[in-house]
Amino acid sequence: MITFSKLALSLLAVTPFVLAELGPASPIHQVHRSRAHKLRTAESTAAANSTITKRAPALRFPFGSTKVRGVNLGGWLVLEPWITPSLFDNTGNSAIVDEFTFGQLQDYNTAHAKLVAHWDTWITESDFAAIAAAGLNHVRIPIGYWAFDISAGEPYHQGQYPYLFKAVQWARNHGIKVLIDLHGAPGSQNGFDNSGQRGSATWHTNSQNVARTNAVIKTLAAEFSKSEYADTVTSIAPLNEPAGFVGGTMLDVVRQYWYDSYGNIRYPFGSSTQGDLLEVIHDAFQPLNSWSGFMKYPNFEGVAMDTHHYEIFSDAEVSMTWEQHIQTACNFGINTIGSYSSNNIWTFVGEWTTAPYDCAKYLNGRGIGARYDGTFAGSSRKGDCTPFTGNRNKFSNEYKNFMRQYYEAQVSAFERGGSGWFYWTWKAEDADEWSYQAGLAGGWIPTNPSDRRFPNICG
Repeated sequence: MITFSKLALSLLAVTPFVLAELGPASPIHQVHRSRAHKLRTAESTAAANSTITKRAPALRFPFGSTKVRGVNLGGWLVLEPWITPSLFDNTGNSAIVDEFTFGQLQDYNTAHAKLVAHWDTWITESDFAAIAAAGLNHVRIPIGYWAFDISAGEPYHQGQYPYLFKAVQWARNHGIKVLIDLHGAPGSQNGFDNSGQRGSATWHTNSQNVARTNAVIKTLAAEFSKSEYADTVTSIAPLNEPAGFVGGTMLDVVRQYWYDSYGNIRYPFGSSTQGDLLEVIHDAFQPLNSWSGFMKYPNFEGVAMDTHHYEIFSDAEVSMTWEQHIQTACNFGINTIGSYSSNNIWTFVGEWTTAPYDCAKYLNGRGIGARYDGTFAGSSRKGDCTPFTGNRNKFSNEYKNFMRQYYEAQVSAFERGGSGWFYWTWKAEDADEWSYQAGLAGGWIPTNPSDRRFPNICG
């Protein structure tokens, strides 16, 4: 059994990584940028331009033959107000709406003590034991760029990286595989609070933002490509949910960033030899078919697509009947994902939920209401949120029965059409409809993902 030395952890706590060695001007970075540009040319012209000369080594998980069944460890190393509302409410300051303002608008020592207490308790080894007992084989662990790199004026706190190492060890202890997900980038890639800073997506507008993000991925890839992690860390997602819908140059920057990340993740040591980590790119909220032909084999190896499926973030979606929610999920998994993945690359649903409404407190942001009950600006009331969010003990049997059907529909469809899934999220303070842990306790999520009460729910 591999353990992390006290020296290694102490070094991490002091200097999570050395930017001087990994900055955009470093020779290794230039090698990767050169390779990325060559790969881009190879895709559009001829495979002869690619630096890949032989098949890559076997990946660390049999993605093509074994379905990924995973859960996200949301709200742990990246704060989200709706997952842990008490952390935000207890500040007494309504202007604290994300991790950026959590550091900016509180005394440093006060904020840091709260963060350390949260990191110590929100996820522990007992959670990994429960995840394994639930028949899951993966966790997706979000982490922000600020765990590695804080520039002048950024009020973030550091200290998350040692917990990622703890998580990898706990996962190993319980036979769980790990996908490491960079959830927030400098300037914010989407303007969501879960990127670290709520507001505008400006990551793509500054080349230094992108260079800093590349440096973080180089750090993660160089560390977790080591053979000592081969039994546990299977993949890296270089950026969560870049907002392709903002227009401008965003999609061009995202596509180039996926190429650069290929060099950083698949060639982690700057050589012509590929590593064995999977790169997991995101669809940037664009239709899957718009990515047809992108980073396909044989010019690229070890790449998978991540798409996120929620049916709650528009008035039309929260107005759907439960039957329509189920039908929509079945169609998306079997037809949309199935059509894309069968002709392109492995496809996972990296986030999804059994919640049919946007009712969870702060789900749309701290101080922002819900579409379902009409408290979200510009929305109209569809119904009362009270029966559909909060503690599971108040959920009706009818509601729990629907969530069981919705769970089975999505698992069945995502596995039929794609290569697996990661549920969002493992736990939440006061939103059991989103919690895998609460779903297990409440019976709408089975202790074995293969169990079916509704085996023909998707036909």
